Amino acid sequence: MTKSDLRQAILQQLQAELSLQVNAAAGAREEAISEESRAENKWDTHSQEAAYLAEGQARLAAEVVTSLEVFATLPFPDLGPNDVIVLGAIVSLADAGKTAWYFLGPRAGGLELEIDDRKVLVVTPSSPLGRQLIGKRVGDTVQTVGRGAKAASRIVSVA
Repeated sequence: MTKSDLRQAILQQLQAELSLQVNAAAGAREEAISEESRAENKWDTHSQEAAYLAEGQARLAAEVVTSLEVFATLPFPDLGPNDVIVLGAIVSLADAGKTAWYFLGPRAGGLELEIDDRKVLVVTPSSPLGRQLIGKRVGDTVQTVGRGAKAASRIVSVA
């Protein structure tokens, strides 16, 4: 897995998310201004609710646009096994014989990608795992939560 492949996968997934958010915002806007949504009495708030929904969808779309801009220009550092983990690092953690892959990104935490048959989860420095990873090295351990239980996972690689 190369960092350019990772960047491309992130941008593609964010672009798909943007398309969904823009369509949802447009649909909610149409609902809000539709003739059928006109208030029939002073207690009828259907069009107002649709307007709030449209505004929320537009805000989500704007957040995705910001994420696209950030990831398009994010410098991906060249890291080796002796380097400390910084923003832009790809990290693998081992726990009980299983390996999990993470990308430490500035935004879009929780985004799941599949690259070269590996599942990669984007984590941010503000997440519990991201906070632990910053400044660690290969061989260090971090606490992860899986199926409701905490476990110690060892950092296997940093790239």
